[in-house]
Amino acid sequence: MTWVDGLNAAIAYIEDHLTEEIDCGELARIAGCSFYHYQRMFAYMAGVSLGEYIRRRRMSRAAVDLLAGEKVVDAALKYGYQSPTAFNRAFHAVHGIAPSAVRDRGASVKSYSPLRFAITIKGAEEMEYRIEKRAAFRVVGVSTAIDRDMEKNFQILPQFWGKAAMDGTVERLSGMMDGQPIGLLGICACADDAEWRYYIAVASSKTEADLEAYTVPAATWAIFPGSGAHQSIQELERRVLTEWLPGSGYAYGNAPDVEVYLNPDPENAKYEVWIPVVKKD
Repeated sequence: MTWVDGLNAAIAYIEDHLTEEIDCGELARIAGCSFYHYQRMFAYMAGVSLGEYIRRRRMSRAAVDLLAGEKVVDAALKYGYQSPTAFNRAFHAVHGIAPSAVRDRGASVKSYSPLRFAITIKGAEEMEYRIEKRAAFRVVGVSTAIDRDMEKNFQILPQFWGKAAMDGTVERLSGMMDGQPIGLLGICACADDAEWRYYIAVASSKTEADLEAYTVPAATWAIFPGSGAHQSIQELERRVLTEWLPGSGYAYGNAPDVEVYLNPDPENAKYEVWIPVVKKD
């Protein structure tokens, strides 16, 4: 099964389970990577988060059911909403009307069709990268729990970085670096079988009571350099996952994603994006 075949097989699984709880572990297994990495690829390729896509598909199907005469309370339960209020809110967010108004004269609803992924050949804009195999390395810093719904992390992580900058943690960590890679690190430790955590850290052998230690496992990394404002790193990550990875001959490896900030200027940062990879057979 190719990389794109795996993504499309995961879409088929979602379609078959819209009226059931969707097993995140099964989605990741079908796609051939961790659930965290699957969500990242999905959002960059689809232009919408996985959670929002599933909501749109469920509400599209719910609208069809309501038009066919199904009761609102039955449709709510069918698509996993124990509270009619929550169902009404989700339905209104997608269609702009309450579910009870679907059959009113002049009412209209929206339809979101199932996605299908395909590789599209784009312009030959170069991407600089290198492949490095590294032993495990120790980091120290601070961490926060992150949610398995990636949408929620769009609020969690900026606040976490802002607090670390304001309370002096970033400056303090910068003085503790004594290992490789040199730079301030943002590490997403998101194994399927463990709590997801995000670390702001540096490679260091030092120990301080109020800082956490974490070991980044040995891995092979595809490393992409970049520069620019904060948003530019997200654009680089999007290009890595949508342009480089599909035709690279590599697949996602079982290790954290790492962002290496080589200077602290938020408006003109120099950074590297580290993606764990394994060579495909």
